[in-house]
Amino acid sequence: MPKLGMEPIRRAALVRATIAELGRAGTLDVTVSQIARRAGMSSALAHHYFGGKDQIFLAAMRSILEEFGGEARRELARATSRDRAAAIVRVSFSRSSFTPEAVGAWMCFYGMAQKNAEALRLWQVYHRRLRSNLIHALRPYCAGPEEAADTLGALIDGLYIRAALDPGLTPEDAQTQALGVLRGLCKGGRP
Repeated sequence: MPKLGMEPIRRAALVRATIAELGRAGTLDVTVSQIARRAGMSSALAHHYFGGKDQIFLAAMRSILEEFGGEARRELARATSRDRAAAIVRVSFSRSSFTPEAVGAWMCFYGMAQKNAEALRLWQVYHRRLRSNLIHALRPYCAGPEEAADTLGALIDGLYIRAALDPGLTPEDAQTQALGVLRGLCKGGRP
């Protein structure tokens, strides 16, 4: 007899285990068995809850994106209109978003999005939201808010790639670099 109420707990454990395994391996060459073992359950149970490896990886990225989205909404709610673009940059490189596990998951996600239509759609939703929020924040302060938003989005992605290759890159280092570029993109050198 299945234990009632265990599904959300087990799903969450599998998602956390997936993020940890992707961070450890830095590649999609992680098996459902490895994920399940880390979560303390059988691979059959993992397959039962998610269906397969791709679905588990997508659930992990949705979890990372939901956490990022919540943190971004909180940060934007506190920000003045002049500080909104900087708030987006800060949350992109917050301690919770820029962990080695999250960076590893993002690297795997970029690779997965090249071959998996659902992963590509999820990336496109993230990308459009980030771009839209940046354009809105930059419009009053930058001559070309669309180009500035594209530059900042590319820089954010690039700093994640750099962090995957250089684990010594700290969230503070990444924030400092991105905020410096932001200042250079805006009128008067300040967003």
